[in-house]
Amino acid sequence: MKLEEIRRKIDKIDRELLVLLQERMGLALRTKKFKGSVSDPQREAELLARAERMNLDLVERSFTRQLLKTIIEESKRLQEEDRKLVAFQGEHGAYGEVAARSLVPSGAYIPCLEFIDVFKGVEESIIDLGVVPVENSLEGAVTQVNDLLTTTSLKVIGEAKVPVSHCLLATEVTDYREIRVVYSHPQALAQCRGFLMRNKLEPRPFYDTAGAAKMLARENPKAAAAIASSLSAELYDLEIIKEGIEDGPSNTTRFLLLSREPYTNDGDKTSIIFATAHEAGRLFSVLRLFAEANINLTRIASMPLRSDPNNYCFFLDFEGNEQNEKVASVLQQMEDLTISMKNLGSYPMDQIPS
Repeated sequence: MKLEEIRRKIDKIDRELLVLLQERMGLALRTKKFKGSVSDPQREAELLARAERMNLDLVERSFTRQLLKTIIEESKRLQEEDRKLVAFQGEHGAYGEVAARSLVPSGAYIPCLEFIDVFKGVEESIIDLGVVPVENSLEGAVTQVNDLLTTTSLKVIGEAKVPVSHCLLATEVTDYREIRVVYSHPQALAQCRGFLMRNKLEPRPFYDTAGAAKMLARENPKAAAAIASSLSAELYDLEIIKEGIEDGPSNTTRFLLLSREPYTNDGDKTSIIFATAHEAGRLFSVLRLFAEANINLTRIASMPLRSDPNNYCFFLDFEGNEQNEKVASVLQQMEDLTISMKNLGSYPMDQIPS
């Protein structure tokens, strides 16, 4: 191998080491929920002993021991900071993490495989807070999340509207015309179809946008790129070859911040879920209450009831706090017009940056 090829392989390994270290620190933070104190001398001794049993001819045992001790001490330091664990769906660098960083700037961001893992993690107190997408300005409601909201006991304590701007990422600076294949989530590939066709790039579906970026950093396939967020570029040491490659107008995803406890300050937006009897005019009667009280609705969506597929539940967001006399009056009157109603809580309204 030539010098440059060797250095590229070293760079690839360095990226992977740091990504793995990030994952290890996240797991170490999660262990705090299951143990009485940060320090666990027996566990630390077991880790060091196991490493010393490995017969690595190029890595001295003294170096291995010092390296692991440093990692363990850093893990303990992070646990002592007592950061809020904030779960999101996807890999590090996903748009869910972008929202989480906006909503909880001092948090520790924990990736989850599925949306239900986010809900369960918070419900079971394994995770402090959860961030989930509820709707996209182009694609509409996120069905799975809306379905989970109908059964959860969690409260909404915040929201973030995240502009989705797709970036073409590569492991090194290159002309995008030299790229042959592009990996990303099918939805992201679809949103960038025009760019891909114009540049004769072959789309390769992947389970997650950030997952595609992570794979690119680890495997560094030839003549390949990924479509993901700019945060993914920062986390995986990738170069942004071109920004804003989506075809349509800029779109936005709205994320909710979930907690076991309700928001305690004066939120200016409220979310509820309700179902009415399948009778003519019943939904109109509910919506008329808001119109007569001059309460502005910001979202209304529907989906079939799990328990009764022939009937529907409705998701309603409106301006105002549940403690406000006018809002409280409307919610009380709704009880006589609905067969079920769930108040997800009041929280601060987010505005899309101009």
